[in-house]
Amino acid sequence: MRKIAIGADHAGFELKQHLIKYLSSKGLQVANHGTDSTESVDYPEICANVARAVRDGKADFGIVLGGSGQGEQIAANKINGVRAALCNDLYLAEMARSHNNANVLSMGGRVVSTLQAEQIVDKFLSTEFEGERHERRVVQISEIEKSESNLNRESK
Repeated sequence: MRKIAIGADHAGFELKQHLIKYLSSKGLQVANHGTDSTESVDYPEICANVARAVRDGKADFGIVLGGSGQGEQIAANKINGVRAALCNDLYLAEMARSHNNANVLSMGGRVVSTLQAEQIVDKFLSTEFEGERHERRVVQISEIEKSESNLNRESK
């Protein structure tokens, strides 16, 4: 059974609630990392927690949601080993998985409808990583991430 970690700020809350029901109805295990209302909340730690769940193997994939999804993607990408992609359409969801092996999906609750979000999630979760020439690039991205992490440790 696939495990999905999901989190949202206040602007993505309603879409998150919808996707939790949708994913659960498809037999997926869903871990809700918040928020639990439409009351204004800061998203960075919520998105980082979703990304950590993916990095630590507690979830196969993550989904982060906000108004546009942009800030949520940025926050999730601060966690080593996470490749979060902002995918507000089907083509981007397919490319994020097939070419970049993305493991966290970001969407904007103010950008996509619930039906679009369902389709994007389905495309993201069903698309396999193509590997081959794309594997080289994903490895290069990981190497940059490692070198930047090492620089940060050395500068402290």
